[in-house]
Amino acid sequence: MKLGVIYPQNGLGGNPAAVREIGVAADEMGFDHFVAYDHVVGADHADREPKLNGPYTEKDPFHDPFVMFGYLAGLTQRIEFVTGILILPQRQTVLVARQAADLDLLSGGRFRMGVGIGWNYVEYDALGQDFSQRGKRVAEQVPLLRRLWSEELVTFEGEFDTIDRAALVPRPGRAIPIWLGGFADVALRRAVEIADGFICADGSADAFQQIARLDELLTEKGRDADAFGKQINMLKAKTADEAIETALRWRDAGGTHAAVHSMGLGFTTPADHVAYFGEVAEKARSAGLL
Repeated sequence: MKLGVIYPQNGLGGNPAAVREIGVAADEMGFDHFVAYDHVVGADHADREPKLNGPYTEKDPFHDPFVMFGYLAGLTQRIEFVTGILILPQRQTVLVARQAADLDLLSGGRFRMGVGIGWNYVEYDALGQDFSQRGKRVAEQVPLLRRLWSEELVTFEGEFDTIDRAALVPRPGRAIPIWLGGFADVALRRAVEIADGFICADGSADAFQQIARLDELLTEKGRDADAFGKQINMLKAKTADEAIETALRWRDAGGTHAAVHSMGLGFTTPADHVAYFGEVAEKARSAGLL
């Protein structure tokens, strides 16, 4: 099983130096992947109808994952970069295809694209996209991304995108993995239909229930459950020992990837987060996880 870290964007105030310090440290410590969350804009939750029920507001900082990962690709040697998740339906499909292709090329094939549909309709409105169609749109986008990355010339007429004999040049040198994330059963079903794996946020949902359900759906679909990626973002784990215990249980349940969470644990500086990740890495090596 692969063990990674989640970039702790909250509590760091958008400090750009923290990106370098934490990203390089994660690579040098031997973690397998580096996860970043995604929001283009945050929104004030007050006096909204319908209400905004997500965890982030206009106060929470986020870096653009493609820009951040492109920067870190030049500073690191081996760590994989993972969007966990990118809110794909609020973005132009062809532009994402170009950004992802370049990130994968420039990082030497170290990009895994986790995608989801998000919850913030204000963000969709700001980007000129239809929040109510996001599930249908992502189902169209994922196969189209694969075509753009693999075909010399693409013609496509869909409900949301139209392409008339156009191409990405250069294309990535491989099929970039696309994983989905989410909490509802419909998200699991969609992943089994179109994705290479699924990212569970344990705490926002019960990841261990989700992995059992994924295996049921994969069997129903006739897909190889062992070949389907299953990542847990370990939001419930509040100590290094809890993170290791959760990762071991996840491995035993058939999980393939786990990511350590350090936000909300009282850390106030990049060095605090690096020290915590170092403690996890040391315990992970003793447990055979790194």
